[in-house]
Amino acid sequence: MPIATLGAVVLDCPDPVALARFYAALIGGTVEDDGGRWVDLTGAPGTPLAFQAAPGFVPPQWPRPDGSQQVHLDLTVEDLDAAEREVLALGARPLDTEDRKRSFRVYADPAGHPFCLCAC
Repeated sequence: MPIATLGAVVLDCPDPVALARFYAALIGGTVEDDGGRWVDLTGAPGTPLAFQAAPGFVPPQWPRPDGSQQVHLDLTVEDLDAAEREVLALGARPLDTEDRKRSFRVYADPAGHPFCLCAC
């Protein structure tokens, strides 16, 4: 029997509401702002996401041989090209998208967290 279950994935960021809105537009859900330093994204399928204000936040650098991205999200999509256009319009930044034959492409969200769009 497991010791615990995964309750949420929490991303530190400078503006939790703005980042929650980005992910709500990307994966669905409702932004629940408690008026403080914590914002939940509720109602989206899969593991819940939450966002926490982090003073002095420094985004991960990807790729870097001397550093780590720490964590990233894999988001499954039907059409990589269509999804790419949409995430770029939302404010994502391409990190590794040159190899168009691969089944995934890497982007950074507006706060700099890496995520992958993966073909299903």
